[in-house]
Amino acid sequence: MRECQKNCVFLHLKQTKTNNVMKHLHLFGFLGLLAVVWMAMAMKPDVPTVFIIGDSTAAEKNIADGNPERGWGMVLQGFFDEGVRIENHAVNGRSSRSFYTDGRWKEVIDKVKPGDYVIIQFGHNDEKPDPKRHTDVGTTFDAHLAQYVIETKAKGATPILMSPVARRNFYLQPAKQEDDEKLRETTLQGEQVNSDTLVDTHGAYRYVAARVAKKYGAVFVDAYQVTHDIEQKAGVDGSRRFHMWLKPGEYVKAPQGRQDNTHYNAYGAHVMAGALADALGDAVPALKPHVRHFDYIVSDEGRGNYFTPEAAVAAAPKGKTTILVLHGSFAKPVVPRGKKITWVMFDGLQWK
Repeated sequence: MRECQKNCVFLHLKQTKTNNVMKHLHLFGFLGLLAVVWMAMAMKPDVPTVFIIGDSTAAEKNIADGNPERGWGMVLQGFFDEGVRIENHAVNGRSSRSFYTDGRWKEVIDKVKPGDYVIIQFGHNDEKPDPKRHTDVGTTFDAHLAQYVIETKAKGATPILMSPVARRNFYLQPAKQEDDEKLRETTLQGEQVNSDTLVDTHGAYRYVAARVAKKYGAVFVDAYQVTHDIEQKAGVDGSRRFHMWLKPGEYVKAPQGRQDNTHYNAYGAHVMAGALADALGDAVPALKPHVRHFDYIVSDEGRGNYFTPEAAVAAAPKGKTTILVLHGSFAKPVVPRGKKITWVMFDGLQWK
């Protein structure tokens, strides 16, 4: 009996240890499975990045003081799904020369990896007489664009050369503007229009990107023609809506208004970016499936039509509307009866 008790106790202890070991094994197995899932999520293939280099027409803008100006590159992500990342490095006032000599290009090319894309768009400031920015057609402008293409291809990425976007110019004799950046100092004066068609201001600079793209094997997108057609279709009056034409008091830093035919406001940047996204999809088949168009885009970073979902809902007409929430942390708004909103949350965003 004692022997039995002894053996029984031993067997019981052995079984308890075995059960504990099995429990630990199950626990480790579960944790291991979690680790595998986490690693699989962490190791999912990187999506391609579309880098943008260029001037103020595409650039990032500081919106802290309510600035309504936007670059088309600043809002481009709203026209692509999560399968493409847009990284905008365009800067006000830069030319193909100064973007390189300032060291900004090195910051970009160091990040570029195989499978990425680099949009290269200059011209507005290459035309200016400033020796730190000026380049000449047929020599230095061509050479700088070619250098960007060569270095991009060396990283295994795809260079996309764009012609400069069109200026809004319905004047047979365009005003001599030494620097587009000085347009931010203008006041609202009105204009004496003497042409019912858009008049080109770029001259030979308009054609360099196409020539360099053909010679060095880059993709070419004729941004000039795309934006020209939009401006022309809108006409003299309608095209003002795309640009920084401000009434007195509309923006704190332009108390007397502003009259700027080069730079885009939020509405204009979205119109142009949407059209350029379509052009990019047509030129690069791998990007085409990722192009998207929404009725409204919400971003608390100023990259959308509206800063909040509530504002987008208020603007939406009765019936069906699709709204992308691109950036921000928001509570889901109440939708009035008669409005049917389809919400698209970018990159896993959730309502608070």
